[in-house]
Amino acid sequence: MTQYRRYQDVAQALRGVIREEGFAVGDRLPPERQLSERLSVSRSLVREALIMLEIDGLVEVRKGSGIYLATPSATKAPPERDDIGPFELLQARQLLESSIAAFAAEMVTKNDITRMREALEMERADIEAGSTDHSGDELFHRLIAEATQNSVLVDMVDELWRKRDQSPMWAKLHDRIFDAGYRQNWLDDHQQILTALRTKDRDGARAAMWQHLAHVRETLMELSDVDDPAFDGYLFQSISAPT
Repeated sequence: MTQYRRYQDVAQALRGVIREEGFAVGDRLPPERQLSERLSVSRSLVREALIMLEIDGLVEVRKGSGIYLATPSATKAPPERDDIGPFELLQARQLLESSIAAFAAEMVTKNDITRMREALEMERADIEAGSTDHSGDELFHRLIAEATQNSVLVDMVDELWRKRDQSPMWAKLHDRIFDAGYRQNWLDDHQQILTALRTKDRDGARAAMWQHLAHVRETLMELSDVDDPAFDGYLFQSISAPT
């Protein structure tokens, strides 16, 4: 069954803005900041909605310039889809995987730590080689789930990564990103998580994973921004870490 997503409501509202304002093909749409204020939603939701409209061919993204109307079909009904917004997905991962990391800190074994170190070495080698392979990254997160010794939690993490890997919206988001320097920062985050797990620091592992996925979300918001090259993080709605 196809599930209706919040970003689809925002995409439909953006179609209404295009229609009401009388935008013509080739016209530049208002910046995301203005659209989020006008629709009273977060900038991340506007970003997801615009990615959906880009996939539908209604808008065209021009890096460093903005988003332009590509076709006059603003009133066309959106096709049925069951994709997940990338920032919605990251928020779910942040909530789930931070708790998993905390539990893993209690259950982790020496063999788990050894395998996690190998995953980080794989990730480091890919970064140094300029590879676009993220297998080491994914493996590291899965190994943390495995360290809980709870197969249900492993399945939940696998499902979140499966949704990411099969998501056209996630792929389109990454099409906007040309600087891979952020990967070293994420590797540093992973090292902090591993340190907390190695010392069986439950609270430290939770906080390190929470902060890592916050960094991922913030970085993707910044690097995929096409409206304002001097992006200042305005209206990026994140949630506070659980206490």
